[in-house]
Amino acid sequence: MKKSVASEGQSASELISARIAELRDWRGATLGRMRTLIKEADPDVVEEWKWMGTPVWSHDGIICTGESYKQVVKLTFAKGASLKDPARLFNSSLDGNVRRAIDIHEGEEVDESAFKALVRQAVALNGSGKSKPSRKAKS
Repeated sequence: MKKSVASEGQSASELISARIAELRDWRGATLGRMRTLIKEADPDVVEEWKWMGTPVWSHDGIICTGESYKQVVKLTFAKGASLKDPARLFNSSLDGNVRRAIDIHEGEEVDESAFKALVRQAVALNGSGKSKPSRKAKS
């Protein structure tokens, strides 16, 4: 297994860019595309590098993490259970009370406007100080 990028003296954004580049396949392209959408949805997003090499996007708290596995790129929304998801992008971690995730497989497309709406909702939820799901968000 290839060693992950070293973090000495590099910013989180540089580390995330290096992770995307080191993937060298559809996973890097997918993670890069989702990163772009996150930044478009929230120009004030903060990029972080946590938990020994996980890209994290935050604004008044964690919005989501971006992980790459052999078969999937996983975007886990920290408070996903509290978000309305009419486009049904969440397809993983659906049984939990807090988190929800989007697993993207090779060749799959994500509804960009629906994804940006989830990011904006997560930012608004973080800014509101609320953490419990609303009754509407559960449906």
